[in-house]
Amino acid sequence: MGKLESIKRILVLQLITVEFILDVAGYSFLWFAYFKKTIPLTFFQKGDALLIAIYAIILLAFSLAYGAGKIGYLRSFEIFLSQAISLLATNLISYAQLSLMNAKLINPKYILILTAAQLVFALGWSFLSNLIYRSVFAPRDLLLVCGERPVDEIVEKFNSRKDRFVIAKIMNISEGEEAIEKEIEQRYQGMIIWDIPQKNRNNLLKYCYSKSIRVYMMPKISDVIVQGADVLHFFDTPVLLTREYPLTLEQRFIKRTIDLVCAILLVIIASPIMLISGFIIKVSDGGPIFYRQNRVTVGGKVFKIIKFRSMRVDAEKDGKARLASKGDPRITPFGKFIRKVRIDELPQLFNIIAGDMSFIGPRPERPEIIEQYVEDMPEFAYRTKVKAGLAGYAQVYGKYNTTPYDKLKLDLIYIENYSTWLDLRLMLLTLKVLFLPDATEGVSQGQVTALKKESENDNK
Repeated sequence: MGKLESIKRILVLQLITVEFILDVAGYSFLWFAYFKKTIPLTFFQKGDALLIAIYAIILLAFSLAYGAGKIGYLRSFEIFLSQAISLLATNLISYAQLSLMNAKLINPKYILILTAAQLVFALGWSFLSNLIYRSVFAPRDLLLVCGERPVDEIVEKFNSRKDRFVIAKIMNISEGEEAIEKEIEQRYQGMIIWDIPQKNRNNLLKYCYSKSIRVYMMPKISDVIVQGADVLHFFDTPVLLTREYPLTLEQRFIKRTIDLVCAILLVIIASPIMLISGFIIKVSDGGPIFYRQNRVTVGGKVFKIIKFRSMRVDAEKDGKARLASKGDPRITPFGKFIRKVRIDELPQLFNIIAGDMSFIGPRPERPEIIEQYVEDMPEFAYRTKVKAGLAGYAQVYGKYNTTPYDKLKLDLIYIENYSTWLDLRLMLLTLKVLFLPDATEGVSQGQVTALKKESENDNK
């Protein structure tokens, strides 16, 4: 298995390297063929190499941030999307750099031609690379070990990526650890541990670790909290420290500074879009432009969130709070568009400036919905340990209809592993999420919240 993984990494690195070299080669050709002759600066050999190296470093940084080289891990379209955003950002920065060197704007014709050629190549490369990877490496055969909790949910998630995983067999922990250990050694390339007692989970995990068997384990909330703990070396015994505060004073100051600067700049840049959107909403049905609603932020504080109205004026005339469902008839035609491209979220920039929200943090829920979640899951209140966000970890790695329990774990991963770099990375990844249809998928018909059992009870 170790040799197979090494071969996989070598193949992936080769595919990534070929694509990267060709992108940089295209820019190099454009520099020598056009830009070097246009810009009135004298460049020697080292200067040329430095300029090309800067381009390569910027492209590499964006590619790593967006996961543009995760062949076999991401779907082909996601790889292309990562490549496209990386190339667009890199070429935009490069164009600005060249224009500064030229002391005026350069004709964008050739940089646009280069970008178009790179995007076409990236599209073909993304699908071809995944095709090569999947033709060489078959999906992993996995053994799923479960307890009393139904396995339908986790099986459905793994089956959504049949290009990577095949759940070949399901065993219940009641069959015994010895039988499971004997089974896993026969033909499987990994084990899925799904909601089994702590003692059994620890024993199986240590067994797989000793035998170098891959394990996919669904963490419990306590696991996520411990994951973000600091390791202390006061004694000759390792000590894990979970702190009473999620962010330090310095981190809060830096976070607030970034929020203010970015929010003010975006309000200025997005003001034409906001004005046009407001005008269309007003003339479409004569109702209010904005939709104000109570939401909960840090420490359980309630504030008024501001969004462009995307639903009919009487969307909640019964006074009952509910999430948007798939094909929700309450959403207006223009509302579908602004929700799809997230324009409806732009007025929340004013919430950020006011200090009620941050750019990155757990999405703020309505007080009444939080009350419903907390009844079944008291730990859901942990999300209010930090300020609510315009986007968050759960939005980047989850979906609109992700269950509250999974949202909580995703948000806790963010809280317990917070860093300024993580915030900046999530800001970049949020741009990619805008183009993924799964991220805006509503809950099922009949659901009031993302708790799936509610729709089951309604059907009964």
